[in-house]
Formats: sequence, C-alpha cells, structure tokens
Amino acid sequence: MPLVEITLAEGRAPEQVRTLLAEVHQAVHKALDAPEAAIRVVVREVPPTHWSSGGETLAERAATATESKANPEPQTANTGS
Repeated sequence: MPLVEITLAEGRAPEQVRTLLAEVHQAVHKALDAPEAAIRVVVREVPPTHWSSGGETLAERAATATESKANPEPQTANTGS
C-alpha cells in the first residue's frame, strides 16, 4: 500500500489541494501500477508561523518580502566606470 505524505504551508485554495491529491494519486498508480484503492495520499498544511528555514519563519519571510516591495531601495545610476 503506497503512502505519500506531502507537507505544505497553509494558504492554498481547497481546489488546489484537491488537484494535488488527484494528480499525485494518478502518478503513483502510473509509476507503480498500484491498485487505486490501495494508494494513500496525505496532505498536511502547516501554519507559516510554524515552519522555518534558515532560522526565519515563512510568515517572517513573507512580511519581509511585502515590506521590501512597499519600500524598494533606490537604484543607483551606473556611470559606466
């Protein structure tokens, strides 16, 4: 019985998660010729405040990106020297 576990940050539409479940199910069926009734796919959604990479949560990273877009650094002119 194949079991595929997928962990995602929260925030995707239910339709996207449903599409992911269906497409992973079909990929396992095709790749392993596993009986469809035996295939298990689990999606776990984790709050962005509970997932970190490089010591920074996904929520903090998103806030930094939003702040950077709102306050872009001024561009310096290239004088060609």
